[in-house]
Amino acid sequence: MKQIMIVMMLGIFTLGCAQKAPEVSKTQFSKEALHQKLEDENGKNISVQEILDQHKGKILVIDFWASWCLDCLKALPKAEELEKNNPNIDFVFFSLERSKEKFDSSMERFNMKEKENYWFASGWKNDFNNYIDLNWIPRYMVIDQKSGIAKYYAISPEDPEIQATIDRLSK
Repeated sequence: MKQIMIVMMLGIFTLGCAQKAPEVSKTQFSKEALHQKLEDENGKNISVQEILDQHKGKILVIDFWASWCLDCLKALPKAEELEKNNPNIDFVFFSLERSKEKFDSSMERFNMKEKENYWFASGWKNDFNNYIDLNWIPRYMVIDQKSGIAKYYAISPEDPEIQATIDRLSK
């Protein structure tokens, strides 16, 4: 009986924590979301708008991840493969580490120092993550050349819609 209760509780917990796709796929960011600040690896504050402006005219893939996220770590090799298969596409990594020290060590540990990395010093709950309905990581978004949202929601770098979106935007 005790084992049955444990299995039931684990099932309820798993269902309660499962990633749920947002009901609406947004195509633009709100002003509040664009004003959200992140930090670069040097501790400098930068807004989402400034990051998008740096990539204007290019297709951009945003990868949300953290070193404490097992699913994120499992996805890293496939994310690297997506990046290698799309050399003309920009990739940016938004970290949800819980501290600057963890952010720094995760970039070192996972060979990401040469990539463009930012972290949410404000934590998971902020104007940007709330706007995009970030409820789980990993999460991937494709941003078009005009900083619009072309692919709002993907939970794996192997999602065929990511590559299809990149291909469509590249034409």
